[in-house]
Amino acid sequence: MSATLLTGLSRTTEPQTMLRRFLALDAAVTGVNGLAYVAASGPLGRLLGIDASVLLVLGVFLTLFAAGVGYLASRRQPPRLPVTLVIDANLLWAVLSVAALALWFEPSAAGAVWIPLQALTVAGFAVLQWSALRVAATATATATA
Repeated sequence: MSATLLTGLSRTTEPQTMLRRFLALDAAVTGVNGLAYVAASGPLGRLLGIDASVLLVLGVFLTLFAAGVGYLASRRQPPRLPVTLVIDANLLWAVLSVAALALWFEPSAAGAVWIPLQALTVAGFAVLQWSALRVAATATATATA
């Protein structure tokens, strides 16, 4: 992904701001998703064809994960290692979502659409964050040289 495309997506040329915005977007979307799973695990479980207790546990996890990602987004310069861990976690989530759909879950039609859509969204966050992290690292290396 080019720096120009990233700049357009994040509406800034400042690499750290770009990274922080992508982390904040991830935190917001993940947090809303997690809170929805916690607050409405029964109805959402019926809609998606997934056990409500599974959604409740996932919701708690997602809410905590979102809080951590939000904390990183609030840092002036998010540290590379924790950001890399967020990226890796997002990629793992995307892969496990598809695996769960194929191997474990027997979702409704809505669930069969929602699960891959969620996996693509999370994978998209990982790509944006990884690209912004690379741009930020390049900018930092250039500034210190």
